[in-house]
Amino acid sequence: MPLNSQQKKTVLASFLGWTLDAFDFFLLTFLLTDIATEFHADVPAVSKALFLTLATRFIGAFFFGMLADKYGRKPILMLNIVSYSVIGALAAFSPNLGIFLALRALFGIAMGGEWGLGSSLAMESIPPSARGMVSGILQCGYPAGYLLAAVVYGLLYQQTIAGYTIGWRAMFLLSFVPALIVLFIRSHVPESPAFVEAQKAARPGMLETLQKHWGVALYAVVLMMFFNFFSHGTQDLYPTFLKKQHGFDPHTVSWITIVANIGAIVGGLAFGVLSEKIGRVNAITLACLIALPSIPLWAYSTTPFMLAIGAFIMQVAVQGAWGVIPVHLNELSPGAVRATLPGFIYQAGNLAASYGGPYQAGVAESAGGSYGYALALFAGVVAVCIIVVIRFSPERRGQVMTCSVERFGR
Repeated sequence: MPLNSQQKKTVLASFLGWTLDAFDFFLLTFLLTDIATEFHADVPAVSKALFLTLATRFIGAFFFGMLADKYGRKPILMLNIVSYSVIGALAAFSPNLGIFLALRALFGIAMGGEWGLGSSLAMESIPPSARGMVSGILQCGYPAGYLLAAVVYGLLYQQTIAGYTIGWRAMFLLSFVPALIVLFIRSHVPESPAFVEAQKAARPGMLETLQKHWGVALYAVVLMMFFNFFSHGTQDLYPTFLKKQHGFDPHTVSWITIVANIGAIVGGLAFGVLSEKIGRVNAITLACLIALPSIPLWAYSTTPFMLAIGAFIMQVAVQGAWGVIPVHLNELSPGAVRATLPGFIYQAGNLAASYGGPYQAGVAESAGGSYGYALALFAGVVAVCIIVVIRFSPERRGQVMTCSVERFGR
């Protein structure tokens, strides 16, 4: 069933919000070594910024989600986007590593709210037959943001414009750009029809819902922990791997990362659509199976061309699995807490996986600087774990979405 004009604008706004959120997050992954140099620290110390951003996202998911379940998806999404734009840009003015880490922790809170708000607004506004496709589109916002960060890094970083050399601080000032989306949302995006309808009746709160369905909620958090290990474990330190272990220049790092994220977009779209035919669980399983044979090419190749091929295949698999997650979590969640619960589960899984970046960096350094070994170890173990855990997931493809009381995961 095709989307009408308003539905398309809603999907576009949700996609752009997540894209530019991810853009800001992944800018940091390209700049770790440069920030470490300026603050006289090592890469594992600076990579704690990744940990803090991931660890605090569940706070934002809960806070902004609760507001959205009470006041509406649209206004709180606007507030959330402005918040992460301003906080992200403030990192450019950090006088030392401590302040920088604190600002990235605050950014994590703001970043944590966007996914749940955007996905619930979109999923509640479209017909059930379009959910798989839209799920893939929404989740592709993440690799699209990574791709955008790679392009900007390759084109602008260390370039001289009007006598000024663009360093890492100027890159973070680009975080102001997402705030422009708010103007589009205010003018063109309607409130979720399900939320508007729900205002006519009383709804249960999140704590009450969790008490009734704590088993499935806990299972979903464990699943999302492995999913976040899967994405961040294959993405966050990959630019560092290319720079430190292979000695590639910024241009080469940029185009390899661009190729990887083209693969991520292809995977997210393809498996999102495929999940409408073979089911959410089967689509995720297939994507993870594809990741395993790509590991040697992705982590142990020696030439930029072969590494790019490996990165393309790996991200087809990783983001292919992720492309199913927006619709899967929204279909599992009761409508009364849909702005809060999927995002909270997602970000609680992020919290559980948040120390993956520093731990990975530590494994690499203890192995003589072999970031390839650390990447391969994480990718292989986590792919197998997801395959095992996802087979226990409920399947609720095509579930009717309202904001009234619904079953959860049954």
